Order: sequence, then structure tokens, then C-alpha cells
Amino acid sequence: MSTILFELGCEELPPKSLKPLRDALENSVVEQLNEADITFDSIKAFAAPRRLAIQIEGISDKQPNRSEQKRGPAIKAAFDADGNPTRAAMGFAKGLGIDASELVTIKTDKGDYVGFEQTIEGQATTELLPSIFQTALDNLPIAKRMRSGASRDEFVRPVQWVVLMQDDTVIDATIQGHDTGTQTRGHRFHSPDYHKITHANDYEALLKNLNVIADFDQRQMLIKNQVKALADEVNANPIIPQSLLDEVTALVDFPIALRASFEPRFLQVPQEALISTMQADQKYFCLTDKAGKLQPYFIFITNIESKDPKQIIEGNEKVVRPRLADAEFFFLQDQKQPLFALTDSLKTRVFQDQLGTIWQKSERVAKLAAFIAALIQEQGQTIDIDETVRAAILSKADLASSLVGEYPELQGIAGTYYARLNGESEAVAASIEEQYLPKFSGDVLPQTPIGICLALADRLDTLVGIFAIDQAPTGSKDPFSLRRSAIGILRILIEKQLPINLVALVEQAIKGYSDDSGSKIAKMGDTFTQVMTFLNSRYRAMYTEQGVSVDTIQAVQAINPHMPLDFDQRIRAVQAFSELPQASMLSESNKRVANILAKSEGDVVNSINKTLINEGAEQDLYQAIQHAQDDVAPLLKTADYTPVLQTLARLDEPLTQFFDTVMVNSEDAALKANRLALLKQVRALFLTVADISELQL
Repeated sequence: MSTILFELGCEELPPKSLKPLRDALENSVVEQLNEADITFDSIKAFAAPRRLAIQIEGISDKQPNRSEQKRGPAIKAAFDADGNPTRAAMGFAKGLGIDASELVTIKTDKGDYVGFEQTIEGQATTELLPSIFQTALDNLPIAKRMRSGASRDEFVRPVQWVVLMQDDTVIDATIQGHDTGTQTRGHRFHSPDYHKITHANDYEALLKNLNVIADFDQRQMLIKNQVKALADEVNANPIIPQSLLDEVTALVDFPIALRASFEPRFLQVPQEALISTMQADQKYFCLTDKAGKLQPYFIFITNIESKDPKQIIEGNEKVVRPRLADAEFFFLQDQKQPLFALTDSLKTRVFQDQLGTIWQKSERVAKLAAFIAALIQEQGQTIDIDETVRAAILSKADLASSLVGEYPELQGIAGTYYARLNGESEAVAASIEEQYLPKFSGDVLPQTPIGICLALADRLDTLVGIFAIDQAPTGSKDPFSLRRSAIGILRILIEKQLPINLVALVEQAIKGYSDDSGSKIAKMGDTFTQVMTFLNSRYRAMYTEQGVSVDTIQAVQAINPHMPLDFDQRIRAVQAFSELPQASMLSESNKRVANILAKSEGDVVNSINKTLINEGAEQDLYQAIQHAQDDVAPLLKTADYTPVLQTLARLDEPLTQFFDTVMVNSEDAALKANRLALLKQVRALFLTVADISELQL
């Protein structure tokens, strides 16, 4: 057992790709070692700005030997009547490089054959490793590779050196066009020269002495701890997005955190703009107070242990000041006119070539939002329809603002700031930002009633319009994020407990394209069908992410509920039903009932003739059906589906007895029809909630 060290030294690797490259390299090496049947105790991957490395401890010296059986001709063909080997046997032996006398008999189910068992010597690990590491490098997820100088070898950045060692010995090889050795390099500025690695086990400690923390995760933890400590000194909370933390970790070998400040006057600018420019452009960690309000500080990570940190701090303050001043300028410039005035320029800005301008979209959204607001009013919730229309008209105005032009990620956020400054009601102002929620899977939903109306109306208008012009998502392409929009619609209606029918919403959205506010929809019926099918197809993606089984989703989809809240209630009821001891038998019985009814000739009548119910099991099932119908009727009125299925679970025993003792397909036509009607009522009872015959229990 020994330790293997592999290191690839490069020019600075792309910071956003460093962590994925590290993980892909490790996974590929592990996979290849397992395929080669080479055992090891542990493996660790390292990643720093100028290197990718793998350290494998307790690795076996060679592959295990393996036996390989070669089978030749049948015994009858291999030996003649006197027991001498035939030409077939001798030819087989010669091909293996052995004498015919060394052949053995191999017994199989198909007869006896001659053969030979040979031992294949395992290959030395050191012979396999160069190919393993080169293959791993070749398979890295690199979008665009480059060549350096006259070299024909390609990589994401020019390769400077390669280390490949077993304990204290070099494994001679050529990887990425470089001969392997024991020489590594430390920090670009603090330890720029080559240094010899005396033993593979010394790698991490040596680099630490050379001002390189090679372990990505350790380096990241150091950054987090330093940032938190500096934030605590000013009683603030740091904003540390994981993506930014990963990128900063990939930019430095030896992280040292420093805190700087900016003029408090910039805090009048929307803090989202300040945070955006400091994070995206400067890779700074911003600080907020306990209430989430931005503070006039930021923390940055330097890669140099400076003798005069004050100069570095002042340099960063000097660099960030113009960027914050730009945001301030755009913010103040926008305030020279009211938000509503910006809507004029929307009349010439195209939303989509075939779907009109952004202004026309705003008009459609306003009408649809008012329709949704009226539905919410009918349910007893308080919402001002005039304010809803006002919010919809203003909702896209900030797209014409200077601030959003510079910081597109502030759309909606900027509008909310400007609406408040213009004296719009808080309900109107807050909804402008909320219209874009949820922005991603698991994101928060709009909280205000008007925000909910705008979020639904905006997404529905886009869905209908894009489907109407035949640009529905295909494969992995979804340029208008329609899949995410559809799930957003479903989540809002479900989680906000809104009993609103999708049919009504889609029909109203289609009507919005039928007047003078936008382009006409030529095939309304086709568009309606396609949008409804698309929305219904999103249930599966949404619920499987929550851990709901596919068969549970299919059981509810089979009856095609059009109200997402109702769909969700049915899902929860079927999940609870699946846990009942009777569930499996009832599911199978429902499959049987469905098959019998499907194969019956002609229409099955709905009514049951009680005078034709003679057998005991038949009478018991009839009585159970009558009781179940009476019990579930009030529950169905309140959509209380869980107790409905719990009540129907009592049909398990009488239904099982019925199938065990009663012949459904009786020769007596009247008796057969009556029994089919009995089963039809059983089927109808369960279909009031879901088609449980879809369950795979």
C-alpha cells in the first residue's frame, strides 16, 4: 500500500469552473480505479487558482490476478476414437500457446468441451495511473479548450507543470504534453519558485508553507470565518451567496479578509443596486444590520499578506466609489420624471415580434389581473380592483428606467422604489416587485393580493401568447422560461389557497389577445388545449420534487381536475390512502372493476334493480355502497377528500367477497347488467377523488 500524488499546475483556472473541475476530476479517477479493480483507502481532491490535484492513500500496488477460462471445441470433436487430439483440439491449443495435453474438460449444461484456465497477471498500478489521469483530464467539463504555443495538447488554461508520484518516487509519464516530476510551485508572489515534493504525503503541508491552502473547502471555511469575524466587529451580518463564495474561494491561494467602507450618502440608492454592483463587479461581501438594511461597509478577500493593509483597503474604496456613484446617478436621473411617464416609451419597445409591445402586454395584464382580483373578491378577500389595474399599468414601467438599463436584475425592484417615491399606495408599490415571484424553484411567493394577481396575469399572458405563435418549449430549450412560469402559477394558486379554475384563467388570457390591445390569436381552441395540457404536465415535475410518487400523481391526473388547489387536496388524500392497509387490495379491485366495465358490451346502466340482488355478497356490497354514498356526499361538498377515501376503504371486504363468490358475467342478461351497474357505482365513488387503480402498491 502506498500514496499517490497527482498535480496539474496551470495558469489561473476559471474561478467559476474550479469547483466543478475538482469534483469531475475526482469522480472520473474514482470511477476508473473501480473499473480497473484497484483498491484504495481514501482519495482527496485539491483545487486552487493554479492547480488541480489528487492524493490517493492506501492504494494497492497492482490489480489482482484473475482467472480466465477459454472454451474450445466439444469433446466429441476434440478427440478421435482412440483418445488422440484432433486437428480442432490441436489448433485450439496452439492458439493459446500450450500443448494439447494441457487441455482440460469443461462441463456445461450443453455438454462437455475442452478448454484451458489461464491466470491473467494483474497490471501494476503505476502503469495504469498515467492513462487514468489523462483520461480524467480529457473528460473534464470544459466548454472551450485552448492550445499553448506550439503544443498540440489542449486544456482550459496553459499547463505549466505536472507532478505524479508514488510515495517519494516519480512515476515517469507524459501528461498534457509535460513530463511528470516532483516539482511544484507555491504562491505566485510569496513563493513563486519551484519546490521539490519529497513525499506524496507531504503535499498539503508543503503548500501551506508556500502560502497555498490547497484544500478548496478548507480555504472556503477560512474565508467564511474571517468575513464573519470582521462583520461582528461592526455588529453587522454578512451577505454570503454560495455562488459568490465559491468564486472568491477559487480566486485566492491564501485568503486574507479586509473590511472597507463607503460614503453613507450612497445608502439612499436602492440597496439592491449597490449590492449587485459590489457582488458582481468587485466580488465583495456586503454587510447589513439585523433588519437587513445595508450598512456602509464591505469585506473583500485579498490574495496577498500585505505589510500595509491600509493601502489595499484604500485602493478598494477608491475603486468601488465610481461604481456606487454610477448607481446613484441613474437613480437620481430616473426621479426627474414620475414612474408613469416611463410607460410612454414602452409603446415602442417590443415584447415579442408577433405579440406586440410591452405596453400592449401591460394592457392585457391589467385586464387579466382585474379579472383575477374580482375572483378573489368573490371569495371574501379584500382587494381594490382599481389599484390592481393601476399596478399592472405601472408594472413594466421601470424597464425604461436608467437603473434597470444598467442593472437588469433590478426590474420590479426599481419600480417598487420609484412607486413609493411617487406616492403610490403601498399595495401598488409592493406588487410591482412581487409580480416576478417566484423567480426560481423554492423561491418565496408574492404576499400581497395585488402582487398575486400581477404574478398570475403576467405568466398566463406570456404562456398563452407564446403557445399561440407556436414557440412552445422543445426539449431543453425554453427561452421564455415557460416551464418555470407554469409551476409558478400552480404554486401560487395552491399555496395561497385560491380555489380558482385554470380553465377560466386560460380562457380569459386568450380573450386578452382578441381585442385591440395586442395581436390576434388565430386558433383559440388549439391554443387553449395546448396551454391546459402544458400546465397539467407541470404537476408531475412539481410534485416529484416534493417526493410524491409518480403513480399518486397519475391517479389524480386521470380524472383531470382543473383547479390546482383541488388537485393538491386530492394528492394529499391519495397519499394518506396509500398508507392504509386496505389500499393495495382496493387498488387491485379497482383495476379489476375498470377492466370489467371496459370490456362490457354496450352502455352500463346507472341505476340498480334491488329485486335482482339475491346473493349474500351481492347484498352486502350494495348496502356498503349505499352507506358510502350517504357518508361521502357531505364530505365531497367541502372537498374533504382524505376522509372520503378513508370511508371508501370500508368497501374493501364486501368488494373482495363479491369477486370471490359472485359471477359478474352471468348468463342471465338482466342479472349481468345489474351487477355491472353495481360495479359502476363502486367505480364512480372512487373516481370522485382519484383513479386509485393507477396506484402501484
